[in-house]
Amino acid sequence: MDVCRDKLEQGLNALSLDIGGERTDALMRFINLIAKWNKAYNLTAVRDPLEMVSLHILDSLAILPYLQAPRVADIGTGAGLPGIPLAVCLPDWHFTLVDSNSKKTRFVQQAVLELKLKNVEVVHSRVELLQPEELFSTVICRAFASMNDILQLTGHLLAEDGVLLAMKGQQPEQELIDLAETYSVIPLTVPGIAAERCLIRLEKPKHG
Repeated sequence: MDVCRDKLEQGLNALSLDIGGERTDALMRFINLIAKWNKAYNLTAVRDPLEMVSLHILDSLAILPYLQAPRVADIGTGAGLPGIPLAVCLPDWHFTLVDSNSKKTRFVQQAVLELKLKNVEVVHSRVELLQPEELFSTVICRAFASMNDILQLTGHLLAEDGVLLAMKGQQPEQELIDLAETYSVIPLTVPGIAAERCLIRLEKPKHG
C-alpha cells in the first residue's frame, strides 16, 4: 500500500490540502475498508485501491473548499463518498450521510466506527422522506440525479443561505438549460483524473 499512500500524499499536495499524517492514515484505512468490503457488498465498480485514491478520495476532497460550515448532508453517499473523506479532513463539522441502500449504509456505519469518526451520522432513508431536526448548511450530491430532480428531492433540507453542490463529470448543458434557479459552474481538477469534473453550485435564496 506504500504506492497508494505516495499517490494520496502527492494528490493532497496538488490540492493544497495539508491534513497531517494522522488524517492521511485514516484515509488509507478507508481505502482498505472499501477494498475489503467490496468483494461481498459490491460497493463500487472500482476494484483497484490505487484507482480508488484518485477516483474516490481525491475526487471527494476536490470539493472541500466550496463547502459551507457547519452542517453537511451527503445524499446518496453510497460507499461514504464524498462524506467520509470530507469528515476525516473537517473534524469540527457535522456530516449526515444518507443512502436508501441498506447494504451500503451498513458498510458506512462500520467505516465510521473503525475510523472513530465522532462527527458523522449515517441515515438509511430515501432522501425525500428525510426530516432532519436541523437543516443543513451544505447539501452534496455525487452522481445522484438530474439537477431538477436533485432540487426537488433535496430542497427541503437546506438551511437559509445554504448551498447545494452537485458533483458532475462533464458540464450537463441540457440540465442547466432546464434549470430555473441561479447557479454557478466550478471546474474541478482532480489529481490523477484526466476526465472532466465540475461542481454545480446553487444557493438557497434568503427569505427577507
